Amino acid sequence: MISEKPRVRFAPSPTGYLHVGGLRTALYNYLFAKKNNGTFILRIEDTDRTRLVEGAVEKLMASLKWAGLDYDEGPGKDGGFGPYVQSERLDIYRKYTDELINQKKAYYCFCTPERLKQLRDDQQKTGLQSKYDKHCLHIDENGINENLQNHQPYVIRLNVQPDELIHIVDIIRGEVTFNSNVVDDQILLKSDGYPTYHLANVVDDHLMKITHVIRGEEWLSSTPKHILLYKYFGWEVPKFAHLPLLLNPDKSKLSKRQGDVAVEDYRAKGYLKEALVNFVALLGWTAGDDREFYYLDELCEAFSLERVNKAGAVFNIEKLQSMNFAHLQKKTDTELVDLLKEELSTSTFANHSLSDEKLLLIILGMKERINFVKEIILNAEYFFTRPATYDQEAIKKRWTPESKQLLQNFVEAIQVIENPSKEDYENALNKTAVEAGVKNAAIIHPLRLAVSGVSGGPGLYDIFIILGKNETIERINIAIEKIII
Repeated sequence: MISEKPRVRFAPSPTGYLHVGGLRTALYNYLFAKKNNGTFILRIEDTDRTRLVEGAVEKLMASLKWAGLDYDEGPGKDGGFGPYVQSERLDIYRKYTDELINQKKAYYCFCTPERLKQLRDDQQKTGLQSKYDKHCLHIDENGINENLQNHQPYVIRLNVQPDELIHIVDIIRGEVTFNSNVVDDQILLKSDGYPTYHLANVVDDHLMKITHVIRGEEWLSSTPKHILLYKYFGWEVPKFAHLPLLLNPDKSKLSKRQGDVAVEDYRAKGYLKEALVNFVALLGWTAGDDREFYYLDELCEAFSLERVNKAGAVFNIEKLQSMNFAHLQKKTDTELVDLLKEELSTSTFANHSLSDEKLLLIILGMKERINFVKEIILNAEYFFTRPATYDQEAIKKRWTPESKQLLQNFVEAIQVIENPSKEDYENALNKTAVEAGVKNAAIIHPLRLAVSGVSGGPGLYDIFIILGKNETIERINIAIEKIII
């Protein structure tokens, strides 16, 4: 356990959906906080106004809530460190930028886009690193004031000092050292008055008393800029932990081009939240044993940053599917019925009249055959509507000239039984087969085809029980009329 109560944050930009990589970052922050009796904060980093997507904040928050990652502080949950949306904190960033300017640790830059482009082009031609050349650092106070009075567009840059060694002690990666000579005079405040990620991130982490910054590996190269800002402000540096990349099976970075990457996509496909969270937790972390099945509260108990791997983690969709199957098998009857009712509510069978008892029987019959609850509707719609067509391959293979008479004999056998049980149906079929001198299969396969329209599925007698005697007989009679060979 950590001696101090940690404060960690998940700080997404509302530029679209919640990426599964973002879900993992949020999850690891959440698990670390819960394991160590800390605080999990949600902060919305919306300072890049060019990339904002309408409704993205609400979708991000809905995805986190669906996954069970409830934040302790954030929008709508003020813990005394708000606001938690960066666009509502602009005065704060301006205050700290002015402080750096007054201390000569930052400066106004009035360079035009044309000059900056020419500078980059010249540096590339000579093989130099693309960096700002401190041109505007040398403008005197009178020149600065004149430019400001003339409303010259400007940004504010950090005045990075040369030849400084910047040490990062990363919980996952150990010690990493950078030289300040490779760090650009980054922009802190943009010409639109909004801060860059680098400034807002550091200021907010400090003011919100963040103790551990847990984020993706792609931010490691930006960390020297952040550490310099902490140093120039005279603030304590938080602990860092940079998580490994998520990779496609071909070891390229996980991207939309090779499949779904949004939490919303997996939710829409019917993945259980418990399965997705379990799967994502194991993308780069292990408790040190062979265990793979976890619920969220168990992950909270087992998690530690020290056991997060440095190497990239491969996103294996087959593994996710098998995990979904495993979690599905562990669901209670009540949970399964609720899940099926939810799926039915958005399907063409929203007005079905089946009782919860019948829905449970459907689930129990299909449970071992599916990875997703919605597959019950996709693969066994015959539970909710009569078959409109019949599998032609099955007809060729299973339907014989004798099938109609055999099915009529079976109907006569069950017609006289009041409220038949599975055993009654089985006895009636056995009797029909014996009297006709055929094997049971000669009746079972045509019967399945008649009541379901397909050749596979759960136990035939289970289907009869779910449909009921009258509906079973009606379907058999319809098939006798419709199926012609």
